[in-house]
Formats: sequence, structure tokens, C-alpha cells
Amino acid sequence: MSLTFSSAKNIAHVLIEALPYINEFVGKTFIIKYGGNAMVDETLKNSFARDIVLMKRIGINPIVVHGGGPQISSLLKRLDKESKFIQGIRVTDSETMDVVQMVLGGLVNKDIVTLINRQGGSAVGLTGKDAELIHARKLTFTHDNPEMDASEIIDIGHVGEVSSFDTAILDLLISGDFIPVIAPIGVGKDGQSYNINADTVAGKLAEVLQAEKLMLLTNTTGVLSKNGELLTGLNANKVRTLIEDGTISGGMLPKINCALNAVQSGVHGVHIIDGRVEHAVLLEILTNEGVGTLVIP
Repeated sequence: MSLTFSSAKNIAHVLIEALPYINEFVGKTFIIKYGGNAMVDETLKNSFARDIVLMKRIGINPIVVHGGGPQISSLLKRLDKESKFIQGIRVTDSETMDVVQMVLGGLVNKDIVTLINRQGGSAVGLTGKDAELIHARKLTFTHDNPEMDASEIIDIGHVGEVSSFDTAILDLLISGDFIPVIAPIGVGKDGQSYNINADTVAGKLAEVLQAEKLMLLTNTTGVLSKNGELLTGLNANKVRTLIEDGTISGGMLPKINCALNAVQSGVHGVHIIDGRVEHAVLLEILTNEGVGTLVIP
């Protein structure tokens, strides 16, 4: 069926609107943290994979970092093992760490790789243990107890934080026109495996690579005002004000702090976008309006 004049004109407008963005971003590195609804809804999964492939085709170098908390909890439940959290952090004993590695490094990672490859891309799955990409150290967690003179140190097991990256494997893959897909599992000096927050890995990697963009897919429309309106084009000073007056709070705080750290370390822009919208990644970077919150230095 042929296009109507109006439809053709709209399509042409979209393509022309995207052109200056394509010209600006050719050869640049984008770090995309993938999670939430976009990772479990079949339509959104395929939409995301197409976005990543198209980014690569127009000359952008996407690197995907993914989470998988719900999938980990699901398998632990099937194994009759309780999921325990302290202030939102999963307590990860040795048995749980085995499950984390199976789910993130195996099931979830390879599903994403397959999705991208089925859409015509050339994705390669990695964990932070491959080529010692992510060097990690044990995360120290303290809790203030009014009944104690000093803060209580709580052992949350194999939970880590990034100490450094060895990006040689990423340089090799990008130069070979591959799309890296990274599971956030790090390796310590003692060879131990550590479960690391995916937002943190994505943010730190964007800083190290001096990425053009860091994109965080969420299950919300972005940063909202107290009246529920979407806020965008926020600089670091405005973000701090919004935190201080309570506009930004709760579950958005870790993401916005990740964004702040990134832009203050040289990343040109951080996008907190609604992963529930089809083709959210492309709409955010190749259109004037976008579908989320942009944080700039």
C-alpha cells in the first residue's frame, strides 16, 4: 500500500530532524543501561534491540550494560532460597553469587545478545570477569545504630563496587564493529566474583571512556516536578536544588546521583528515559523533544 502525501511528509520530517543528530554523534560512544520493563516485555525487547542495531549502523558505538534483579529473584525463589535486601542492596552469599552469575552472565546476557543479533547486529556478551574488564572490591556497608558508640559494619557478602576498568577488550570489539553487552559482575584481586549495581557500572564506564552519552532506561517518565511535569535540560546546579527541596527523592536519587557523577567527570549528557516507550532510545537522541530527562554539566 502506498503512502499518503501526509504520511510521506511526516516520515520525511522525522528523517530530516534526525540528520543533525546523526552527524553530531558519528564515531561517539554511548553507554546504555538496560533494565526494567524494557527487558521483560517482548515488544519492548525487540524495539530496544532494533534501536541498538540502528545506532551502530549510523556510526554510533553503543555499549549495553544490563541488570537482572527480577530474574535473579525468580530463580532464587524456584530454588527455595529467600532473597534478602538491606536498604535496597541484595545480600549475596556464595550460593546467591552462583545464581547471580548464572542469571546475569548466562541467561540474561545471552538473551540480549541473541535479540540484537536477530535484528542484524553483531553483539558479543561479556561479564566484568572477561579479560578482567571490571576490577572490583568488596562494598563496605555501614549502619548507624543508636545503641552503639560506632557505626555497625554489615557483611552483605559478594556485593562489590568498581575499583577500575581494563577497557582493552572493549576497544578491540568496537574496532571490529561489534556491540559489547556487559553483565555487571566484577572480579577482585583475590579472584572472587562480585555483584555490582548495573547503574553504577554503566556510570563509571561512561566516565572512564569519556562517553558522549550515558542513557539509563527506567520504569518512569524521567525526573518529575512536584506537579508531575517532566523536567529536562537540567544542569548539575539545578539537580542539586531539586534534591535539596525534596523534588527528587526515593528511587530516583541513585539514578540522578549517577547522572551527576557522570556529567561532572566529563560525560557530555545523561539521559534518564522511559523504557516503557517503544524505541525510547532513538526517540531520545534523534528527535528534538525526546522522551525523558536530560542532565548536562
